[in-house]
Amino acid sequence: MSILPIVTYNDSVLREKAKDIPENSDQLQKLIDDMFETMYNGQGVGLAAPQIGESLRLFVIDADAFTSEEDDEKDYGPITFINPVVKLLESEKIAMDEGCLSIPGVRESVTRPDKIEVTWLDREFKEHKEVFSGWVSRVIQHEYDHIEGVLFIDYLGSFRKRLLRSKLNLVETGAMEADYPLLPKKEAAAK
Repeated sequence: MSILPIVTYNDSVLREKAKDIPENSDQLQKLIDDMFETMYNGQGVGLAAPQIGESLRLFVIDADAFTSEEDDEKDYGPITFINPVVKLLESEKIAMDEGCLSIPGVRESVTRPDKIEVTWLDREFKEHKEVFSGWVSRVIQHEYDHIEGVLFIDYLGSFRKRLLRSKLNLVETGAMEADYPLLPKKEAAAK
């Protein structure tokens, strides 16, 4: 397994609607393994393929570290989502701080529906359909946004974005440090 560099928020791959994955392959299985390794290395709870420069409808999560027994949240363990479809369900909307491996050093409050229904293929291409709520729902929505070309900062108002401008400039120029490898747009363009 390999730890892959994370592309930063200003890279165009993060703004594309990702492509469906037509079939299983050894290459896909290696990519999934590398994505889990990269996510754990960055101490993240989710990682989408566009964040490592691959415009594919694929993300991985392992949100169990943040579920609480008091909230009766189920432990799911690591989950691979291939070609997922998310349906927002009528439910309470909850504001919670979010961060992103592609935008290190930035955390902001984002309001999202509590319940979603997801249809997806697992890494063996077996189809699943399940309703998620709570923390796991939030992680799935955040990663699903990545394969739709949306970032969590897109939910912020213009005033809040202006306040973040200096931090975003540091990320953009490669000056923001992280405990995991980053690939700012200027470095990606040089490759």
